[in-house]
Amino acid sequence: MENKMFCYQCQETAGCTGCTMSGVCGKKPEVAIMQDLLIFVTKGLSAVTTELRNEGKTVSEEVDHLVSVNLFSTITNANFDLEALTERVKMTLAVKEDLLKEVDDTNSLAEAALWNGNEDSFMAKGRVVGVLSTKDEDIRSLRELITYGLKGLAAYSKHANALLKNNAEVDAFLQKALASTLDDSLSVDDLVALTLETGKYGVDGMALLDAANTSAYGNPEITKVNIGVRNNPGILISGHDLKDLEMLLEQTQGTGVDVYTHSEMLPAHYYPFFKKYKNFAGNYGNAWWKQKEEFEKFNGPILMTTNCIVPPSESYKNRMFTTGAAGFPGCKHIDAPYGETKDFSEIIEMAKNCAAPTEIETGTIVGGFAHEQVFALADTVVDAVKSGAIRKFVVMAGCDGRAKSRSYYTEFAKALPKDTVILTAGCAKYKYNKLDLGDIGGIPRVLDAGQCNDSYSLALIALKLKEVFGFDDVNELPIVYNISWYEQKAVIVLLALLYLGVKNIHLGPTLPAFLSPNVAKVLVDNFGIAGITNVDDDIKALIG
Repeated sequence: MENKMFCYQCQETAGCTGCTMSGVCGKKPEVAIMQDLLIFVTKGLSAVTTELRNEGKTVSEEVDHLVSVNLFSTITNANFDLEALTERVKMTLAVKEDLLKEVDDTNSLAEAALWNGNEDSFMAKGRVVGVLSTKDEDIRSLRELITYGLKGLAAYSKHANALLKNNAEVDAFLQKALASTLDDSLSVDDLVALTLETGKYGVDGMALLDAANTSAYGNPEITKVNIGVRNNPGILISGHDLKDLEMLLEQTQGTGVDVYTHSEMLPAHYYPFFKKYKNFAGNYGNAWWKQKEEFEKFNGPILMTTNCIVPPSESYKNRMFTTGAAGFPGCKHIDAPYGETKDFSEIIEMAKNCAAPTEIETGTIVGGFAHEQVFALADTVVDAVKSGAIRKFVVMAGCDGRAKSRSYYTEFAKALPKDTVILTAGCAKYKYNKLDLGDIGGIPRVLDAGQCNDSYSLALIALKLKEVFGFDDVNELPIVYNISWYEQKAVIVLLALLYLGVKNIHLGPTLPAFLSPNVAKVLVDNFGIAGITNVDDDIKALIG
């Protein structure tokens, strides 16, 4: 039988409608189908765990973690390894079958909770349980919007779990919501309500991760980060998982090997904890999509800790390693259970025999404007707003990507009036964080709060300013939102902002393909969601 896929979960989906032949990300049809099956069996497992909780029984943290990593493994650009995904399906089915024995009443469980095929049937099943298995366009749209938000929530939970922090309520909701996407009795209105509830738990999930990161590594502080290179051999670490970075830095002490961050790992430099490592050399390169040319020039091994993998060139594939939810066939995968140390010795030994990184740029960039650092500057910021020195804050958080249309964000940043300040988080920053945009009374015009999951800081900053200025509504603040998105972690950030009451968010470079016209209309009518047009018109609309 021919392998056909359908995937429209990311911004670069083919034709802005859906990838059907192969993923724009490089995902092969067989991988897409196995990911669909993994989502299906994870929903089935979640239906079982939800029923167990309804019966007053407990569900272990190990099962919660399994669900989170399953979802994380299907995020765009995370795991391309068919064999690894197949093993996750088998593991999930085995866990689900054991838990089914504890359920008192299985009569109300969906088919996904009861299905238990063998490996020979996986591909056939995967072909019929994907996105298009929901026939009603609006129900399908809302189910996918919820599922993609839950994928983002699972990613944040996984990072907190790595630091041995859990939130049982978040895990229980995540599984309940997954199971609800199997429920044909739920109406459009029911699913709209569940979408907003997903945003509520998105806030909780981001708060959990923020607490996990800051309790382990301190509150981010204003930091200049070197973007040049040293003469030692190096290891490049990319992705988002700070615990992986900590273990790598510990194991490279005294080896003569430097460690550089890449893309979304850049904000690690802002945490006080990591500044004690003398071999923590700086940040190398730019956003994730430039990695082929930059990884080629780095010369040493690369560790991918999460999503944002571009299928590697053969010239460096043998020196690319994966860990956690990430995976790529032919790349060595290194892992260990939560709370145990991963052994990165193979990467370190390889690095010792590699040339030092080729310099691709020089200088420094400044970041570290997470919530506590901005709160420390609150008086200065408030005075600047009251005096008129700062007219507007422009939230330009989110993701970067390959599309030429994303040059819009660079041009938008350049064209913003000089009395505006950009608040950013995520790899969207690479569109403008190396521009010389100056400062306002010593406040840089680009305030980088950190990774995409650090968008929580931007929400806290907005809520703090609302309190300081005595406003009743966060939308009264001199803050506007022009957000770029790429994958599913941006979806949970969007849903979290909607839950917090933020309106009139501009989203680009295109609106999600998974929003049906009717669902898009709900977002436009209720929340003022809008797309982007051109730089001049959007600045007039947002800034005035």
